[in-house]
Amino acid sequence: MGKFLAGLLMFSAIAAGFAMYYLQVYHFYEEVEATGTDDVTLVNLVTGEPEPVIYDSFMAIDAVSSPIRYRACFTTTLSHPLLTETFEAYEDAEPLTAPNWFDCFDAQAIGAALEDGTALAFLGQRDVQYGIDRIVAITEDGRGYVWHQINPCGEVVFDGGHTPEGCPDPSDIQGN
Repeated sequence: MGKFLAGLLMFSAIAAGFAMYYLQVYHFYEEVEATGTDDVTLVNLVTGEPEPVIYDSFMAIDAVSSPIRYRACFTTTLSHPLLTETFEAYEDAEPLTAPNWFDCFDAQAIGAALEDGTALAFLGQRDVQYGIDRIVAITEDGRGYVWHQINPCGEVVFDGGHTPEGCPDPSDIQGN
C-alpha cells in the first residue's frame, strides 16, 4: 500500500509540474491579429500622443493573465536619426523574456543591442493599463520589438504603496 501511495504522489507531482509548465508557456498566450495600420505606435515629441509608424512583418502575442505578457516583432524603414528627432526616447528599457516558441523576440539580444547603442528604445504608449507602458525598440537595421514594462508609478502602486506625486490616479486611466 505504501508503494502505491508513493507512486500516486509521484505521478501527481509530475502531472502538476507539467500542467504548470504548459499553462505558463503555452496556454495563456494568443496571437494578436495585426490591423495593418496602428499595431506599432510611438509617442510624438511635439504632441505627446502615440502615432502609428511605418512597419511591416508584424507578429505579436499577448495574454489576458498579465498586462506584461505582450511581445511583438516587426520591421521598419525608419532611420535612427528620424526616430530620435520625432519620438520620445524611453530610458531604462528592459526587454522581458518571451516564450521560446516566439522565436523572433530574444530579450537578451535586444537588451545587448540597447546597451551597445545598435538599438534605441522609445515610448510606444504610456499607461496601456495603469502603471504599464508599451516600449518599442528599433535596431539600426530596422528590426523592431515591442513589450510592456512596469513604469515607476506602477512599481509603487503594485507594491501596495500610495500613488506617488506626479503620477496619475489609477482610477483616472482608461481601461482600469
